[in-house]
This record gives sequence, structure tokens and C-alpha cells, in this order.
Amino acid sequence: MKMFKINTALVLCAGYGKRLNPLTLKNPKPLLKLNDLTLLENTINLIKKLDISDIKLNTFYLKDQIKIFIEQKNFDVKIEIIEDGDKILDTGGGILNMTNSLNEQDFLVFNPDTVWSIDYLNCIKEMENFYFSKKIQNILMVVNKDLSFDKKLKGDFNLKKNLLSKVDENQYIYTGCQILNKNLLKNINKKIFSINEIWNALVEKNNLFGFESVNKFSHVTDLEIYNKLLKRY
Repeated sequence: MKMFKINTALVLCAGYGKRLNPLTLKNPKPLLKLNDLTLLENTINLIKKLDISDIKLNTFYLKDQIKIFIEQKNFDVKIEIIEDGDKILDTGGGILNMTNSLNEQDFLVFNPDTVWSIDYLNCIKEMENFYFSKKIQNILMVVNKDLSFDKKLKGDFNLKKNLLSKVDENQYIYTGCQILNKNLLKNINKKIFSINEIWNALVEKNNLFGFESVNKFSHVTDLEIYNKLLKRY
């Protein structure tokens, strides 16, 4: 019996990765490697361990490389590539575009520039259980910035009783994993926008939920951090 209720994961792969230039001038950021494994494959491996049957990737920058990578790897899970189109749609627009072909109401979203590991499995399952038990429509996995490998990263939110807020000094970083419901996007009348716009509107209503991860957090922020991570992995 499948314990995990969510069947679809979206992976954001359209960005330019400019902070990793010159590496990303010829290679899309999701295809950079740590320990001989691309960030994208690492993300897909975690999604597979969640017993998720359907993965959708959005592409724009150097999209052909990602397409060829998926074809050559021949992952034993359904992966659909959905292009942003003529213009990059930003995070919110990319998610909205992918959900147009989504039957389920609830879905996971991953950023592949986080170094995901099996240590996150239990946390994601617990977050999903909280999401459905509380009958909410959003939840973001966050981590205390003290656990971040990149000490330059500033916090995105504060967290109290699973509610996220924003102040001048925020202690929690968004990890790059969230669960959303399609209803959050149904009244959006533009194609290009950041998911931060949705989050900020929910924060104002005191209705943006968070779930704390206690795993050490590694994120490929820029070239300096990537080079440091190469020595670690």
C-alpha cells in the first residue's frame, strides 16, 4: 500500500544559474555534479524513494542538454519535460505552467540546487502528513540558518507553531521543497511571476505554513560555495 499521498513532483530546472558563471555559461545548473552525480539526478533519486510516480521538469536555459540527459539516463519513473516557452517564466510562472497538465490538486515542488539526501525522506513524509491532517493548501520545508553550509545565506522567514512570518531578522531558510495546492494558482492572471508573490500574500494573511527540517542544509548558492562543496563530497 502506498503511504505517500502525493503522486506528482515538479522540479524547477529553467533558471540561468548566473551566480555559478563561468560554469553555467555552457552547462545548466541542474547538471552540475557533486561526487559524480548531477544535482538533478540526485533530486530525482530522492523523489523516486518517496514512491512518486510522476515527475515534471520545466526547462528554458540550455534546455536541450537537460532533455538529452533525461533521455540518456532512462530513469525508471515517468518524467515529462515542460518548456517555459519563448520567455523564462520565473519560479511561480514555471510552476503554474507545469500544473496546467496536472490532474492532482496537491503536488511537491523541488529546487534541484539543494543537495538532497535520503536523510530528508522522513521529514518530507512528516510534512506531507501534517499537510493533509491539517487540511491546508501550502507548506514549505525550512531549516534554521545555523544548520546551513553556506553561512552567508540570510533567513527567509521566522517560524512559530508551523506558521511562517517575515521580519527584519529571519532565522529560517527555505530549503527548496514545498507542497502546494492548485487552488493557490487559479486566480493568477499573468504568466511570468515569482512564487514569492504567492508566499508574501499568504504571509500577510497569516496563512503560510512551514515545517522544520533538522538536517544540515547544503545549497549550491554560487561558485565559491560549489567549489567548497566539491571538496566536501
